[in-house]
Amino acid sequence: MSAPSFIFSILLFQVLFALQPFHHVLTSAADGRWQLLQKSIGISAMHMQLLRNDRVVMFDRTDFGPSKLPLPNGKCRNVPSDAALKVDCTAHSVEYDVLTNKLRALMVQTNVWCSSGAITPDGNLVQTGGFNDGERRVRVFSPCGTCDWKELPDGLAVKRWYATNHILPDGRQIIVGGRKQFNYEFVPKNIAANTFNLPFLSETNDKGVENNLYPFVFLNVDGNLFIFANNRAILLNYVKNKVVKTYPNIPGGDPRSYPSTGSAVLLPLKNLKAPAIQAEVLVCGGAPKGSFVQALRGKFIGALNTCARINITDPNPQWVMETMPLARVMGDMLLLPIGNVLLINGAGSGSAGWEMGRNPVLNPVLYRPDSKIGTRFETQNPTTIPRMYHSSAALLRDGRVLVGGSNPHAFYKFTGVLFPTELSLEAFSPAYLDAKYNNLRPTIVAPKSMSGIKYGNKLTVQVVITGNVAQNLVSVTMVAPPFNTHSFSMNQRLLVLGNDKLTALGKSTYNIDVTTPSSGNLAPAGFYLIFAVHQGIPSQGIWVKLQ
Repeated sequence: MSAPSFIFSILLFQVLFALQPFHHVLTSAADGRWQLLQKSIGISAMHMQLLRNDRVVMFDRTDFGPSKLPLPNGKCRNVPSDAALKVDCTAHSVEYDVLTNKLRALMVQTNVWCSSGAITPDGNLVQTGGFNDGERRVRVFSPCGTCDWKELPDGLAVKRWYATNHILPDGRQIIVGGRKQFNYEFVPKNIAANTFNLPFLSETNDKGVENNLYPFVFLNVDGNLFIFANNRAILLNYVKNKVVKTYPNIPGGDPRSYPSTGSAVLLPLKNLKAPAIQAEVLVCGGAPKGSFVQALRGKFIGALNTCARINITDPNPQWVMETMPLARVMGDMLLLPIGNVLLINGAGSGSAGWEMGRNPVLNPVLYRPDSKIGTRFETQNPTTIPRMYHSSAALLRDGRVLVGGSNPHAFYKFTGVLFPTELSLEAFSPAYLDAKYNNLRPTIVAPKSMSGIKYGNKLTVQVVITGNVAQNLVSVTMVAPPFNTHSFSMNQRLLVLGNDKLTALGKSTYNIDVTTPSSGNLAPAGFYLIFAVHQGIPSQGIWVKLQ
């Protein structure tokens, strides 16, 4: 195929993609648009993961009772110990095809409630833990049109419930914490098949409340792990099981971890060829100390309206406090392709837990990390659907944010409650997807999707931009798709590859030369989304495999 015809076919694909029925807009304005994709996917999306085939795996829990989605071909789950339903012929996991807006029922055998996971270098979702019969399970889901869940009994050394997973540079997952587990372990198992004590987790455990579950875990650029729980953080050398740095407590001392449930991101990594690369963590929202106990008593305290930001690579790191326009507990924080952070979902008061949240926060908020402090936040257009406890969100390849879930009840409850179980699926389109920016929007024509890239190498990204090009405002970003549940996106990572050189080829076509990350400490091997960005407007992403 000649270059012009190849470019034409790419542009035609984008037009056809934009005409899919699920792109019909329900709410529209300058600061983001909302689209209802599915009135019901049959389950409540408590957990969510984008796969390399543009399908999203979602699941809730197996002891909710019957869902609204039957399993195919007469399949049933038979569990005599299940208190809700001993024989269940309905699905509690689904695969959502982004490109066709269609669903496929999946069969998960054991209870995945409040579990964790990550995408491994081969592109499989390896998912761990849960409740009761699922608490020591390891489950694998491979991205193929007919694949279903596979389970490994006793794949974990101990019970894991409300734990956090992260992919390591060697391809393993580390699983940190969980209820009554003040330790960590690795999957898959090797000679180190046991657990490793982490006293930090017991030290951050508030008696009777915890406030240290689903800890925020990020791989630092030096290969150590930044671990945040409650209101403080450490830097852990997991190889030597040694804490190499203790960070100051967040000013004010309020907890930010489950059930006080704020959220956190590792901000975009930039200047990747610098001798010393900086890494910053942003923690936003949560519930003030005592909120969980007060909510149990029917008193719902206002959520925190602050964010705390820290340079975790600084020799003398200090938290810098910022004020959000909207207080938020149980909110999600997602990195967008252009490097901004989206805060979405959650409540304005109360705590995580059954029916403990009030005042849904319907407006997303944008955070611009590179703007001056005091000017970084911008409120976006609201949804009409409350997304409370057990909501989820994920960035899609086309730049939209998929949003689902919300079930603050022990079972499916659709009537007679303040916030009914939510089975719908919707998408938020940030303003950068507005049609008025189409002449600025790059279209990636090379490399081909699923190309392999290597560490520390030159990579040429060829794009078409129909409008006038500002050469100093063209860059490339690289995003790891995270596993999202309970207001935290595990393994979330964005690297700014920048723009080493921009070359005009004619016919609105340009080559962007960039350098790939130099090591697995910056970006563990695996599948990433590559985006070209021009004047703050991103292309659709393409999948690449870093190896």
